Amino acid sequence: MNRLSYIGLAIASIFIIVAIFAPLIATHEVNAQDLAMRFAKPSAEHWFGTDALGRDVFSRVVYGTRISLQVGLIVVSITGIVGIIIGAISGFYGGFVDKFLSGYIFNVFLAFPGLLLAIALAAFIDEQQLFQYFIGVSAAESLINFFGKGLSKLILALCIIGWVGYARVMRGQVLKVREYDFVQAAKALGASNMRILFTHIMPNAIQPLIVQASLGMAGAVLSEASLSFLGLGIPPPAPSWGTMIEEARNYFSTSPHVLFFPGIAIGLTVLAFNFIGDGLREYLDPKQRAR
Repeated sequence: MNRLSYIGLAIASIFIIVAIFAPLIATHEVNAQDLAMRFAKPSAEHWFGTDALGRDVFSRVVYGTRISLQVGLIVVSITGIVGIIIGAISGFYGGFVDKFLSGYIFNVFLAFPGLLLAIALAAFIDEQQLFQYFIGVSAAESLINFFGKGLSKLILALCIIGWVGYARVMRGQVLKVREYDFVQAAKALGASNMRILFTHIMPNAIQPLIVQASLGMAGAVLSEASLSFLGLGIPPPAPSWGTMIEEARNYFSTSPHVLFFPGIAIGLTVLAFNFIGDGLREYLDPKQRAR
């Protein structure tokens, strides 16, 4: 991998450590208000200064790391699994199945800009009723209580729009791998379709999905911040980076530190996972390594 990918890996590792040990790293209570210290500049007591309510910005950025990485990991996991399964089925069976999935379902989702569709879903979807319909009342309440009402809606919206990218990549890989000699040999020996798909094809088609997952992590973090900035994500007083920027945008001219630090956190996180994705693409693609 190239040098930038190692830099991205180092930055991502730092953010992961910060997210895991947030209670130990934060210097103040995340939602503790001190109106006498409103808009205090960075100092030895408040490393990143304070916001409009006198809350410590450093502590809120630290806990915001946990929220952003949690959303990114859950969204990438769910969309990756769903997209891989649907894309593999579409590419392997072909015919009407492929035409219906790739020709209609995929195109319907791709016809709308992803963020605009996420905004519409986050604004109008009722995740409680949706969860109750599919998994029952008690399970739905447990799931929403575990994630929190705002977070569960945000994750659901990002999952609905995110699986198509994985499905398209997986479909293309399956269409290529299914023509390899070892797959044809397995068919000739009478192996079942499920065995061929899950044992022979998918393990040899998964490499580009690793790159897609790394880039998808960056996209999920950015989408979470965008929706929170628009008031459609995690509601206050949760220390989401996007919410922090939305609360600070009116004070940028007088107290730029309130907006600067969460913005830097978003930028570094997105860059880190993009660098990792580019490095993985180069490492996994022999043609890229040969250049």
